[in-house]
Amino acid sequence: MLYILLILLLLTILLGPNLWAQHVIKKYSVDQTDIQGTGAELARHLIAKFELRGVEVEPTEMGDHYDPGSKKIRLSQPVFEGRSLTAVAVACHEFGHAIQDEMDDSLLVLRGRLVKVAAIAEKIGSGAFLLAPLAGLLLRAPAPPMLMLVIAALSMSILSLVHLVTLPVEIDASFKKALPILVQGEYVKGEDLRVVKKILSACALTYLAASMASLFNLWRWLRLIRR
Repeated sequence: MLYILLILLLLTILLGPNLWAQHVIKKYSVDQTDIQGTGAELARHLIAKFELRGVEVEPTEMGDHYDPGSKKIRLSQPVFEGRSLTAVAVACHEFGHAIQDEMDDSLLVLRGRLVKVAAIAEKIGSGAFLLAPLAGLLLRAPAPPMLMLVIAALSMSILSLVHLVTLPVEIDASFKKALPILVQGEYVKGEDLRVVKKILSACALTYLAASMASLFNLWRWLRLIRR
């Protein structure tokens, strides 16, 4: 019974934040007649207002995000064309990342560098994991396979670090960038502010699940190495 409860608790921690975030974003994706512009129009308006040079807005099927490399705010179709509270909040959240980029935010810069390192480390780690059993069979010694498992664990730790750095970046984009802009610019009505805060929380918490899952996988790797 205790084992089942622990599994349920683990699933709640790993899946709960992401499921809640998806629920909130979908719930408030209904267009409202009192919202004057789409998510794309709001993002372009803010780019002009804050005079961010070279930043563009375009639709995407890969999920809402800001790409510092190409300086593009990419919005999913419901956000790009939508006139909902979700469209407004998400578009402003992604614009918050553009502001971070303009300010050379240290955590955003660090995340960008770690992502590049993690991409390389992931390939090395995957290769090491696949070669570990073969090395054990050919060399008939525990040291080479163990070394490869350590390499795989190190690559996983870099990925975990990326997720941990991402979380404060997302929180900053939501509550120190997007929320003040929406409030001070009166882009949402006072009665909608509570909902907008909830949506901005969902934008940030989407990455919490990834952080927890990554740490859990790292813990599993470390346990495997210790055996």
